[in-house]
Amino acid sequence: MSAARRWLVSALVASALAWTSAQAQQLAFTPFHASGIYAVGERVGWTVATAPGQSAPPGAYHYVVKRDGQTIVGKGTFTLASDSARIVTSLHQPGMILVEVRPPTPDSAFRGASKSEVGRVLLGAAVAPTRIRPAGARPRDFDAFWASQIRRLDSVPVDPVLTPGESGKPDVEYYTIRMNNVDGAHVYGQLAKPAGPGPFPALLIYQYASPPYPLQKAWVTDRAAEGWLVLNVEPHDVPSDMPQAFYDALPTVIKHYNTINQGNRDDNYFLGMYLGDYRASEYLTGRSDWDGKTLAVTGISMGGQQSFAVAGLQPRVTALVVYVPAGSDVFGPLHGRAQGYPFWDLKRPEVRRTAPYFDPSNFAPRIGARALVAMGFIDELCPPTGAWATFNLLRGPKEALPLVDSPHNHLARRGQAAPWWRRSAEWLNTLVRGTAP
Repeated sequence: MSAARRWLVSALVASALAWTSAQAQQLAFTPFHASGIYAVGERVGWTVATAPGQSAPPGAYHYVVKRDGQTIVGKGTFTLASDSARIVTSLHQPGMILVEVRPPTPDSAFRGASKSEVGRVLLGAAVAPTRIRPAGARPRDFDAFWASQIRRLDSVPVDPVLTPGESGKPDVEYYTIRMNNVDGAHVYGQLAKPAGPGPFPALLIYQYASPPYPLQKAWVTDRAAEGWLVLNVEPHDVPSDMPQAFYDALPTVIKHYNTINQGNRDDNYFLGMYLGDYRASEYLTGRSDWDGKTLAVTGISMGGQQSFAVAGLQPRVTALVVYVPAGSDVFGPLHGRAQGYPFWDLKRPEVRRTAPYFDPSNFAPRIGARALVAMGFIDELCPPTGAWATFNLLRGPKEALPLVDSPHNHLARRGQAAPWWRRSAEWLNTLVRGTAP
């Protein structure tokens, strides 16, 4: 596991995320609805049986039912004395259901679980998810604040510096790029394009959370080979192509950047990040080889968070394609919902005043672009309640992609993440040809 992914596991949660795939255990959980989606007041549940060819530990299995990943709304036990059992619950309001199932004793942990997991299995369901709304209100001056910040950015010359490099692919050009950001900072990234004058459809790729790390060349060259003019943005004020030792030696404070100036909207870390993201969109659409029609933004986790911000700030964005987006519904924990990245310290009043200016759900009403949003129903790092709340506020044509048995992206197994990779590829393959998915 890379240092970046080790940090995402250890720094975003206090202990290792405890989950296992039901298919890998002695038990098989069959949902009442294969879609994982139910109506308000409808019975939500799973039939539990011993998986074919497996033997389950005897005794009582314990489960806890949580609304929106936090508020406990039910508990129970079941045994498999009669070869099968059921877990049944319901919600009388729109929301998400998260069920934790534990074996009779820690010593009888489900097969396939690590020692830290102690066999916990997570099950997820959604109740009237298209009616979920953010827990907090949008600041009245939200639009005015961001308009003032864009004006501030516009006063700083872009001064792009492109450095050519070897793409490793025929008929693909590759560059690293540096541009100016506010307050003397810089925007770094990598750009690739098909050889020739164009014009080409444009794609912006934003990055997941972690201490700074190098961007992989294939992330842009593979897309350029498909026909995209593509820019991959480094979210931090560091070069994008240094050896890993360079990033490891950076100051500790930047490795915990989500805590920097949490109580100051005018100097918050995400302000510079979002403005750098927006500058990248302005640069890309200002190039003579952009086709002037297609501008797609995409990202995973914090990359999805940034994609929502740019799609809300940049009217030229025509498509939004995101997977388990972070940062939404920042006031959810104050209303019984699980908290997710970037883990705002909501005990502090100044943080409560700052956080909503960076919440994707507050950018969503500004977004008319076509959108694909995938949410993991057992995601504890970027809870699905927030993803649905944000998705529901989008104004344009949109498609939700529920990943019913999936945790956060880097913890998802191949089969759990497969619907995202398949559907997002279909979207991008269609968009690059200038047509709608």
